Amino acid sequence: MKLGAFSLSLNVSDIERSKQFYAKLGFEPFAGEQEQGWLMLRNGETVIGLFGGFIQANTLTFNPGWDQNARDLDDYDDVRALQKRLKAQGVTFVSEADETTTGPASFVIMDPDGNPILVDQHR
Repeated sequence: MKLGAFSLSLNVSDIERSKQFYAKLGFEPFAGEQEQGWLMLRNGETVIGLFGGFIQANTLTFNPGWDQNARDLDDYDDVRALQKRLKAQGVTFVSEADETTTGPASFVIMDPDGNPILVDQHR
């Protein structure tokens, strides 16, 4: 199962304060619009997203079709194919991708401890 790029999406109350804190740990912004309430930070291959009000809880995020630098991958598993495989294994979904579409789509599942996992395909 090719899940693509991984990041931890953090629900933050103050993006600027969080950006300054993570800068002390060596993280630097590389994508996003702080004015819109979201910012992506990187330290080497480690990526975190800061989201002010976009998400309800800290979330594990996978992006099929992207590598860790948000570059398109030639070989990846489409989000709808991943969803079908997980459904076949009995995984329960919080939200689902429309399996009749192509291109960008996403779904959300929860791990056994209630941690949200977002699989978010942008292409």
